[in-house]
Amino acid sequence: MASADTMVSGQSHGRRHNRWVQLVIGIICMGLVANLQYAWTLFVVPMDAKHHWGQAAIQTAFTIFIVTETWLVPIEGWLVDKFGPRPVVMGGAICAAIGWIIDAHATTLVHLYIAAVVAGIGAGCVYGTCVGTALKWFPDKHGLAAGMTAAGIGAGAAVTVIPISNMIQKSGYESAFMFFGILQGVIIFVLALMLVRPKPPANVVPAKRVVSTKIDYTTGQMVRAPIFWVLYLMFVAVAAGGVIATAQFGPIAKEYGFAKMPVSLLGVTLPLLEMTLSIDNLCNGFTRPLCGFISDKIGRENTMFIIFLGEGVALLGLMQFGHNPYMFMLFAALTFLCWGEIFSIFPATCADTFGSKYAAANAGTLYTAKGTASMLVPLASVLAAIGSWNAVFITAAVTSIAAGLCAKFVFAPMRRRWIENTVTQSAAQSSIDASFQSGWSDAPSKPSVQ
Repeated sequence: MASADTMVSGQSHGRRHNRWVQLVIGIICMGLVANLQYAWTLFVVPMDAKHHWGQAAIQTAFTIFIVTETWLVPIEGWLVDKFGPRPVVMGGAICAAIGWIIDAHATTLVHLYIAAVVAGIGAGCVYGTCVGTALKWFPDKHGLAAGMTAAGIGAGAAVTVIPISNMIQKSGYESAFMFFGILQGVIIFVLALMLVRPKPPANVVPAKRVVSTKIDYTTGQMVRAPIFWVLYLMFVAVAAGGVIATAQFGPIAKEYGFAKMPVSLLGVTLPLLEMTLSIDNLCNGFTRPLCGFISDKIGRENTMFIIFLGEGVALLGLMQFGHNPYMFMLFAALTFLCWGEIFSIFPATCADTFGSKYAAANAGTLYTAKGTASMLVPLASVLAAIGSWNAVFITAAVTSIAAGLCAKFVFAPMRRRWIENTVTQSAAQSSIDASFQSGWSDAPSKPSVQ
């Protein structure tokens, strides 16, 4: 008879292997690395006030962080596929903590840039692992799983940005870097110990409108497929369009003269720009699981078509009506609502198209499109200098609308043919395997020695 300790151990093991438990752990880990990106802006002014490095030089560290976090995800994803999620997230936790500890003690810009590389590695380890493993655990709900995991970023920032801001004001930015760096790193490390290799349920059936491959492709096979580069270019187009526009909301609001205008909503009064950004962050987080869930129901390309066109319309509305402060808030929120979903729908589409087995490395490779898009952000300043903010909005809107049309009329039929080909290949391989097994079983057995 099993002992009580054995029964408890078995129950604990079963809970850890529950895919919903693993999803929640991933969401929390994502929330804990959110501040590496979204709280950075709170540290820029106090660091400049102490060291006089110049805000542009300090912000270079942020650019280094984004590039490192984005472009190393394919390697980190490969490590997840090979060794499992636990060691990669543990390493990410250590790097995330060390990055902010270095920031707290930085006395030169070189120290700051080194910290950005270390923190970028940490964020990439956690991000790539959590999204990739969510896709593996939920082959029947790629959109919802990726969306909920990506939403952890927004939730984490929303919960902790105010405490970080308060600590900076009361104790200095160094204390905030040290305290939250160690706190976040320790919690992620502990949670990493609970992660296990994904074991998706057997015989899962994707939603009716979701077209999925029957073959698992390695990253090397994926990047040799033209359909991958169509998906990659769509990601770059939509990401760049959204980033170019959203990065300019602050300067635009200041130029229009209502950035500091007090606005009241649900009993809360804030300057218009702060209120706008708060609402935008909520929309950015909310849309990820929402659009992921919708894409599971109506299909990836159909969702892309609707949402990408919606972003284009929102940007044009911002151009046309943005001089009114309340219309500015409305269309800025709609822009984020139609932009944040790229971080759920593209990983889901990648897993549908190239399989779940190598999802971490494959989705990580696709995620480098964010880094590519970030390099196009300076284009907004050039456009504004040549023409006006209207040129920025029109360029971003046209780019997003073009991506929506491409998703519906180019990518969708292309992917349908790709999936049909994988079904044929899978059926042929199954037939060969069956023939081989049949031939082996029919072979005369070797007579036994009496």
